Amino acid sequence: MTTAKFAALLEANVRRVFNERDERRRTRAIEELYSPDATLYEPDATFIGTKAIADAVTRLLGALPPTLTFALAGPVLRNHDLAKLRWLGILPDGKTVVTGTDVVKVEGGRIQTIHVFVDPS
Repeated sequence: MTTAKFAALLEANVRRVFNERDERRRTRAIEELYSPDATLYEPDATFIGTKAIADAVTRLLGALPPTLTFALAGPVLRNHDLAKLRWLGILPDGKTVVTGTDVVKVEGGRIQTIHVFVDPS
């Protein structure tokens, strides 16, 4: 998989999963972008499988301001089957309220694992 394809996959994850407020579209995107047995590692929890990941993202988005969107904070960096993406959570007035980094392992063109690191505030 090329670096450009890695970048497209991770950018689609931000746009189609973490910025999608419609649960059906978000679940469909997770099923397309993630392996069926993918694992999402958050700082205090682990979610295995697309259903568990979809539920976790639904809970996360429900806890955030409804106008918050996620944006890339730099380019996707790739090393073999791993990639790193820095991101920002931004309100409509431009205020950044959360930042972090995702470290993603890709297998067969789909996300196999995603480790979410949230920066301390």
